[in-house]
Amino acid sequence: MSSGRKGSASKIQLNSFDNLFGFGNEIKQETSTSEQVMELALDDLHIFKNHPFRVLDDAKMEETVESIRKHGVLMPGIARPRAEGGYEIIAGHRRKRASELAGKTTMPMFVRNYTDDEATVIMVDTNIQREDILPSEKAKAYRMKFEAVKHQGKRTGGNSFDEIGETAGESGKTVQRYIWLSRLNEELLAMVDNKKLGIVQGTDISFLAEDEQEWVVQLLVEQKVNVSTEQSGKLKEYAKKGELTKAMAELILSEQKPKERKLTIKAEKVSQYFPEDYTEKEMEAVILELLEEWKGRG
Repeated sequence: MSSGRKGSASKIQLNSFDNLFGFGNEIKQETSTSEQVMELALDDLHIFKNHPFRVLDDAKMEETVESIRKHGVLMPGIARPRAEGGYEIIAGHRRKRASELAGKTTMPMFVRNYTDDEATVIMVDTNIQREDILPSEKAKAYRMKFEAVKHQGKRTGGNSFDEIGETAGESGKTVQRYIWLSRLNEELLAMVDNKKLGIVQGTDISFLAEDEQEWVVQLLVEQKVNVSTEQSGKLKEYAKKGELTKAMAELILSEQKPKERKLTIKAEKVSQYFPEDYTEKEMEAVILELLEEWKGRG
């Protein structure tokens, strides 16, 4: 992001350790005690509202737990005070869970008075680069960041999509596709996560209304079929025209997909029928020509 952009989102972009934990020149000049690391009770730390990322007790979590048992939490999390008491975690959900599993009762945190939009941008940016993120998590996260940036008065055109995906190194088109994907209902998002529905097909279906998406879920469960790009495109086309009915959706999804057939003929089996100087392409052309002639004879 260029230095000439001075929107709120760019001010809190986490491009370095200093920016992440508030050690920039501006922050150093502040004297507020809220900038200090605080050891907070785990019971006082609450999940970020609508947090889109999973916190799993998997092998990676166990590694974190073992590290915390031996060395404690080496990198503090980030939180902000809640009006109703306690603190909302902005960054550090996995570290909090690992601390619980390690038998700890407190965790070091930077406490900052971020606005809702600033907190959302930081929450997304500190998680979006993880390798194990599901499409549904990324879709919801990008949607949250998009809304936060929009609230801050930033443009929401192509350049803004590029900026939203900058932290994860993803293009604006990719970000926009995930934001569209976030409009799917939970059943369809689960199908995308489980690779039963492709991201391209899911993006097409995201243009359907809620009741139309329910039809698709019901039909996919009943028919146990995969959706082709052609089928999802037709669903989107009819939905945008306001002409999609459940009967039409059933007709589209029940269309027979052509079976892919692959045939390989070894050169030694057919080379005896051709002069030695014929190339493979020339032999293939002759074979196809003869097949067309054979087909014409019925």
